[in-house]
Amino acid sequence: MKDLKSVSVLMPARFYDRAAERILDAFDAVLIDRPDPALIPADKRETITGMAALLNPDWVPVIEALPSLEIISNFGVGYHPVPSLHAIGKGICVTHTPDVLNEEVADTAIGVLLNTLRRFDQAGQWVRDGKWETVGNFTPSPLTLRGRTVGLFGLGRIGKAIARRIEGFGLPVHYHARRRVEDVPYEYHPTLTGLTEAVDTLICIVPGTPETRHAVNAGVLEALGPDGVLVNVARGSVVDEKALIAALRNGTIAAAGLDVFEDEPYVPADLMEMENTFLTPHIGSGSAHTRAAMGDLVADNLVSWFEKGEAVTPVPEAKKKGLAKRP
Repeated sequence: MKDLKSVSVLMPARFYDRAAERILDAFDAVLIDRPDPALIPADKRETITGMAALLNPDWVPVIEALPSLEIISNFGVGYHPVPSLHAIGKGICVTHTPDVLNEEVADTAIGVLLNTLRRFDQAGQWVRDGKWETVGNFTPSPLTLRGRTVGLFGLGRIGKAIARRIEGFGLPVHYHARRRVEDVPYEYHPTLTGLTEAVDTLICIVPGTPETRHAVNAGVLEALGPDGVLVNVARGSVVDEKALIAALRNGTIAAAGLDVFEDEPYVPADLMEMENTFLTPHIGSGSAHTRAAMGDLVADNLVSWFEKGEAVTPVPEAKKKGLAKRP
């Protein structure tokens, strides 16, 4: 068995607790405060063979600066296409953390949907501000879950978990994906516009890829209609935020619940100022329980790679390229 303490693994100095603890314990961990090649110790550049990170385009120069890099263990089921595909193109395996967060993200999607419709956050603030006593009852919510038809943009692992919950509310489920899913009873629509024409509630749960960038555009929002509600727990890039702001302002759709944004952590002031939005700071998998499971999988991928010569959960593109096993 390989002595993992002889393996140098780069990771952010401020990383997710469980992943950081295990990597620090098992490997020769090299920490940097931000994704800047200049921060990598000169005597480590040639020897670093593993990396753990929450990938975004800022990591591309770091990847370029590490000639011996073999594997990047990404924190999250989603993975940014720019650094991920760049690394895969260089023959580097990229992994992610699927399955362990399915139920948590599905719970979040339902929570965001219910808050968007019923304004529970505003009602709670009404109590905290003392207005229930001084002003009176909170205004009934103009929207409800009752009688809605829900469309899922994406029907992978998390999408199916969301669909099961929607069924539990007694509501019909439709979906659009790249291809029909054979083992589900839901109505399939071959186009996103076709889906939104058939439903009044759209939940986005697709990867953030070049193909899905701004897939939810002005035309899709118009098809959703004036009673329409958009929920995005996927990636911010999936929704054209400028088109969304216009649609919310003009009454093209009724409301939106967003856990993700195009330029996180920046959130457009227009979205924050609107009363028909419910906003959360990318907390889809954000429970201590689930984040710990994700951190374990980040570490497990690195341990398996250097002990057994194979990744536990390579991203599909890496697997397709034959990069799931160590040469």
